[in-house]
Amino acid sequence: MLTAFGRAFRTPDLRRKLLFTLGIIAIFRLGAFIPSPGVNYRNVQACVNAADTNQGIYQLVNLFSGGALLQVSIFALGIMPYITASIIIQLLRVVIPRFQELHLEGAQGQGQLTQYTRYLTIALGLLNATTLITLARSGQLLGNCGASGSANAIIPNDSLITTILLIITLTAGTGLIMWMGELVTEKGVGNGMSLLIFTAIAAQFPTSLGAIIKTKGWGVFATVLLIGLVTVALVVFVEQSQRRIPVQYAKRMVGRRTMGGTSTYIPIKVNMAGVIPVIFASSMLYLPALLAQFATPHDGSEIPGWVQWITANLTKGDHPIYMVMYFLLIVFFTYFYVAITFNPEEVSDNMKKYGGFIPGIRAGRPTADYLQYVISRITLPGAFYLGFVALIPLIALVLIQANQNFPFGGTSLLIIVGVGLETVKQIDAQLQQRHYEGLLR
Repeated sequence: MLTAFGRAFRTPDLRRKLLFTLGIIAIFRLGAFIPSPGVNYRNVQACVNAADTNQGIYQLVNLFSGGALLQVSIFALGIMPYITASIIIQLLRVVIPRFQELHLEGAQGQGQLTQYTRYLTIALGLLNATTLITLARSGQLLGNCGASGSANAIIPNDSLITTILLIITLTAGTGLIMWMGELVTEKGVGNGMSLLIFTAIAAQFPTSLGAIIKTKGWGVFATVLLIGLVTVALVVFVEQSQRRIPVQYAKRMVGRRTMGGTSTYIPIKVNMAGVIPVIFASSMLYLPALLAQFATPHDGSEIPGWVQWITANLTKGDHPIYMVMYFLLIVFFTYFYVAITFNPEEVSDNMKKYGGFIPGIRAGRPTADYLQYVISRITLPGAFYLGFVALIPLIALVLIQANQNFPFGGTSLLIIVGVGLETVKQIDAQLQQRHYEGLLR
């Protein structure tokens, strides 16, 4: 293993790509600690220490920003606007026929979709930046702390010029992160956006583990590590698992050459949806809490019954109703996302066009029905697996009271293992091109 890494750095081209990638990662982490203009860093830290920032979508956004959201830094929005824009563009392919046509046009059409994603990312960045600054000025960003005009104000000077400058800075930070991710994809190793998310999540691990040792002791720390190792092994096993549907291609004459006659397979992963259902479910569960927060009267009048019920049942991760709804939403969104991204009829038509067929299944509609049957069967264990992994930090809160510092949450582990495996495969492929020996033997 170490010899393979040595070969990677001895190869000039690969060494240049690896060093470029590491340089971009270093810049990304540096930006997470540079305060935005007009923000009082000392007051931000005081509010962070006093606030509970480990619930709902708030925790998710901070996770993808590598802790930059809590620092209100120039990279506070992180990669979340780009992720949201990518998901929206992907879902719009089902609604807008033009987007589906662009997707089928190949590199040129997908390049146009990428351009639309960039525009939407900047628009979402502006929206998120405005929301973030509004919450910071009102004191709701960090647990009713740091409101403008108070002694510990996050933004001491909340003039119009300062507010506009902050919004422009945060939006520009999102654009810079998007540009750096595309640079890594083009000139580095691996998928740039995925690696930046990987870096943001991995950067939180040392702090979380250190906090567990400090607050809970070495016994709980050892338990957390054991849970983490078992979960990582489970995630690696399931992420690599796939159902291989055999495909046979008939022989055909093209000019004087005989084409086809080969056997291959369609790999259908157990977890085809990735981490998207977990993100969707977290966002949906945060909406009732957000509505209850806005509907809570601040003049001392009686709180409505539905607001009390939401506050009691849907704002704390250790509540059974919250866990059940979270699990059911993940299962629902897993089926929903797989149905959107995998089209059995399109796969069947492509196979029929090139003379391919599944042994024992007629081409055309029977093939599409068979693929739909396999997808529906294999998605069920994949959905249960996603729900189980996502509930791990919530179960940890009940069992060992370590949720606020538990680093092996479902979303973070799914991303870290998935990106790590994919990056290792790419480095391994490049090593095999040059040395005929991969990174892993």
